[in-house]
Amino acid sequence: MIHIKTAEEITAMRQTCRLAAETLLMIASHVAHGITTQELNDICHDFIVSQGAIPSPLNYRGFPKSICTSVNQQVCHGIPGKRILKTGDIVNIDITTCLNGFHGDTSKTFHVGKPSPKGIKICQVAKACLDAGIRAVTPGARLGDIGNAIEQVALANHCSVVREYCGHGIGRDFHEEPAVLHYGRPHTGTPLQPGMIFTIEPMINLGKAEIRHLPDGWTVVTRDHSLSAQFEHTILVTENGFEVLTSLDDEYRN
Repeated sequence: MIHIKTAEEITAMRQTCRLAAETLLMIASHVAHGITTQELNDICHDFIVSQGAIPSPLNYRGFPKSICTSVNQQVCHGIPGKRILKTGDIVNIDITTCLNGFHGDTSKTFHVGKPSPKGIKICQVAKACLDAGIRAVTPGARLGDIGNAIEQVALANHCSVVREYCGHGIGRDFHEEPAVLHYGRPHTGTPLQPGMIFTIEPMINLGKAEIRHLPDGWTVVTRDHSLSAQFEHTILVTENGFEVLTSLDDEYRN
């Protein structure tokens, strides 16, 4: 069942989403050659806790860390640890905060030092896919319109969309209905209504779409070892379009 948020719940969602966005902005300056993903985790954890919130991923279904860090061919759910980032790497940092009982979710793929040509391409395409999905959000549109907009951008750039993972409703629970697929047919799926809040978070591969899990049970990687990138925002459907709750600027004004 999709929960349409009340005005009070939307206010609370704005607050937690702003904190998630501020955490992602804060960590950007720490993404550099020589830092470990565990150090990035600890910096984010301390920042979130200092704001009176908790990191939603920590102990969620057994996940052992406070953020996800997915490097190069890692698609999602990378576990922070001893891995040292190197110049030319790309790393997705996925932040979810729980403030006053509400969750806010966002992620970005960063370049480490001087980016590689392949790293530049996959990040640009993944960001363009997210943007296309967001621009498809308006009351009366359908979830299939979002997925189709994303998929068309990926295919036009000779990239692929990971199908096993999707965006999701979010609010008092980390994951709620609806599931927001990043592929699909236009004019199909659940109609969008004002007050719906969900994430759009396409995972885009430079090569083929197929994935596999590492033995840790969490980390997902591309089967062909190609680079993968992801960008994510939490979106509110408004009376006239959308509001990007995890954006700190006017990039998505509509």
